[in-house]
Amino acid sequence: MKKTIFAALLVTTAFGSAAFAESETSCGNAPKEKWMTEDAMKAKAVSMGFEVRQIKMEKGCYEVYGIKDGKKVEALFNPETGVQVGSEGDD
Repeated sequence: MKKTIFAALLVTTAFGSAAFAESETSCGNAPKEKWMTEDAMKAKAVSMGFEVRQIKMEKGCYEVYGIKDGKKVEALFNPETGVQVGSEGDD
């Protein structure tokens, strides 16, 4: 019985840690001096079709708030490369 409980805890911890690590590294971990400027990030987002309303830093990502394809969006970008790593939009 104790072995079954221990095994279940071990599996749960392993998968939970992997998910946490993935979400933490999705925007990279480059030092701030290597990040794009907000102006450069805004220009990149505009070139990708975003009508940028606001840019913020959140958990190591640039968050771009704006309009794309007629919908409100919140897009997450890697601050060093400018690659989009996620988004949330109004459906």
